[in-house]
Amino acid sequence: MPDGQPSAFGVGGGLVGVSTALHLQRRGWSVTLVDRKEPGRETSYGNAGIIQSEAVRPYPMPRDPAVLARIAMGRTNDVHYRLASLPRHAGPLLRYWWNSTPERHREATLAWARLIAHATAEHDTLIRDAHADNLIRRAGYRLLHRDPAALEQAIAVAEENRREFGVQFRVLDGRELAKAEPLLRDDLPGAIHWLGPWTTSDPGGLVSAYAGLFERLGGTLLHGDAQTLTETTAGWSVDTNSGRIDAANVVVALGPWSPQLLGKFGYRIPLVRKRGYHMHYQGGRSLDLPLVDSANGYAMAPMTKGIRITTGAELTSPDAPATPIQLGYAEAAARQLIEIGSRVEPEPWFGTRPCTTDMLPVLGPAPRHRGLWVNFGHGHQGFTLGPATARVLAETMNGEASSVDTSPYRIDRF
Repeated sequence: MPDGQPSAFGVGGGLVGVSTALHLQRRGWSVTLVDRKEPGRETSYGNAGIIQSEAVRPYPMPRDPAVLARIAMGRTNDVHYRLASLPRHAGPLLRYWWNSTPERHREATLAWARLIAHATAEHDTLIRDAHADNLIRRAGYRLLHRDPAALEQAIAVAEENRREFGVQFRVLDGRELAKAEPLLRDDLPGAIHWLGPWTTSDPGGLVSAYAGLFERLGGTLLHGDAQTLTETTAGWSVDTNSGRIDAANVVVALGPWSPQLLGKFGYRIPLVRKRGYHMHYQGGRSLDLPLVDSANGYAMAPMTKGIRITTGAELTSPDAPATPIQLGYAEAAARQLIEIGSRVEPEPWFGTRPCTTDMLPVLGPAPRHRGLWVNFGHGHQGFTLGPATARVLAETMNGEASSVDTSPYRIDRF
């Protein structure tokens, strides 16, 4: 390592971790990335593949008693829960509910929107440098509503977001939707076509492309166990398949596993851990653009492996077996819209989304440990926000003025 070159290793090889490593590299840092698997094989792999530049408001917990009652009675496919697992979720859910008041959600939205504003631009740089443009489409996605009243309500919210944040959309009535997606059934009320988001045909492949860029620029990828992270007199160390490595700085970007690791060092970060499922289908018909079926709590998107259906949130324990009830409902609902064909995989994929109780990521230095940095807790938007929060963290680590005010994301806010 050249004299004076700052050093770091990152634990976590998802989109957030790889993006952070790349942004540090650009600033002259020597970086090693450590994960138990290949990059992009966990949560970053399993999403709907949408870079959601229109998602200017984080997801609050419903506060309408009628909506909560529907969730409790299992009458919505957006949320499913295992009763035996609810005690472990009770504390974080109560904080989440408390932070979802209109006033607190408004504060979170302002901090959230500042990050979302950089989402596509930061991805664009990495996409071009990684030569991954073949995986990207810049044509938005569609939000389907099966009920005319729900569509009108969604249009009103979209208009508000356009006035306040400049997001762009087009309303499609039933006839226009049938023309845009001619393979869908033709008796639907309509949809909102969000124009700004980008989509990918292979989320895991995009992370792999970013990781390939990291290696070409001199970065090192190693397999290792993040739980062996240890503070040393000179910084930090972790065990890998190539032996112990040391650096002055470490970035924890382990998504839902981050609080467990940070707990070793006295940090307590409450998370709502939401499990999601997906499955691919081939042999049927395809879609032009990803489609979110709002009434049935799922998204389906054209992917390299076929149509991918992704589900909403399941509240369960981390080691619980797969219970893809939501996927079954989503598949049945999708078959009402289009012939999707047959399942590709013998079993569904599932992974966990790390959602903080105030809906904002955890980003910045750990105040009681020199050289310990964090970047996780993006909720449903890690795929969208990874490069943006990576830039913010790299700026902070490098002593630069940050592109956004970082105070809402600090780890000690809890």
